[in-house]
Amino acid sequence: MINILFIHQSAELYGSDKTLLLLLKHLDRAKFNPVVVLPSEGPLQIELQKHDIKVVVAPVLKLYRKIFTPKNIFLFFKEIKKAFSILDNLNNEYHFDIIYSNTLAVLLGMIYAKKRKIKHIWHVHEIIASPKIFKKSFSKLLSLDSTTKIVYNSIATQHFWNVSNTIKNKSKVIWNGLEIDENFISEQEKYSIRKNLLHADEEIVIALIGRISRWKGQQLLLKTFYELSKNFKNIKLLFVGSVPPNQEIFLENLKNNIEALALSEKVIILPFQQQIAKIWQSIDIAVVPSIEPEPFGLVAVEAMLAKKPVVASDHGGLSEIIINDETGFLVEPNNETALYEAICKLIANPEMRNSFGEKGFKRAVNEFGVENYTAQFENLFIEIEGIR
Repeated sequence: MINILFIHQSAELYGSDKTLLLLLKHLDRAKFNPVVVLPSEGPLQIELQKHDIKVVVAPVLKLYRKIFTPKNIFLFFKEIKKAFSILDNLNNEYHFDIIYSNTLAVLLGMIYAKKRKIKHIWHVHEIIASPKIFKKSFSKLLSLDSTTKIVYNSIATQHFWNVSNTIKNKSKVIWNGLEIDENFISEQEKYSIRKNLLHADEEIVIALIGRISRWKGQQLLLKTFYELSKNFKNIKLLFVGSVPPNQEIFLENLKNNIEALALSEKVIILPFQQQIAKIWQSIDIAVVPSIEPEPFGLVAVEAMLAKKPVVASDHGGLSEIIINDETGFLVEPNNETALYEAICKLIANPEMRNSFGEKGFKRAVNEFGVENYTAQFENLFIEIEGIR
């Protein structure tokens, strides 16, 4: 039995949270024993516990932009002492073989692995282009010999961080995976969701599902939709997602701009939805217009599994997921005209929407299924355990 301590930076159910949950749900428990540390209680904790996975709430030494103030640095070192005490108790019980840090945002795994001489995997889900000092600092941390292996969620993420031979020599790409559920909701349930939740009848629903933030592209898509609405009367726009903590201003700005453009009757905002697959199946066109590179782009795979065409920015991991003019359209990032033209083609051509959706589903099943995702990690865990 290989005992693995998993440390993650949140207890929510967004991108990196979902990938961790998926891996732990499908991990062979006869071979691997997972213990998870989260910084707080939340939906992820509840889901993990449903699968009899031990979850402990403790400081994870999360890195954030305002950490470098005297007060926050003091609190950081105070949390180290508390975290080490909790982890030492766990380690005395489980004798961990591997520590797995999910995202660069958590430093606890790397620090504890170094101090206690335990093998360490850093699963990198981020591309952090600014401030530049962050990239330089994380590159140095990834180079430390305390990290045995670095796993990237896309080739784009790997290329961004592989700045030295030291990092390259311990790097591996494992694309994110998702569960494949071919039991689609009935037409009756889809009609009910469209009518009662999306307030759409015959309209074509264009959707952006994901965190409402500075760089996810909500404002860009809103401006594009405004232009589309001048030529197409049978369309609606749907945003699904919540804002990161202390960033409510992005939601306020979005609502204000919707009102300023007189689009309140055509644009719907829904908070985070637990059963997001049903929403995906009820919309018509998925859009991922991120203005900065997505390290992977899990929402694009979710849309493809719902047989929806995807229009996305042609950078980061999205360029690896979508095949242009086959499963959707890849457009120049932050280009409103290119985004308009791509969505326009799909609005006007239902046969193209269906064709892209079918081909996208096949690609998602073949390339991004959970079996392949889990098997690659299980093989990696066995490989690392064999390293002396």
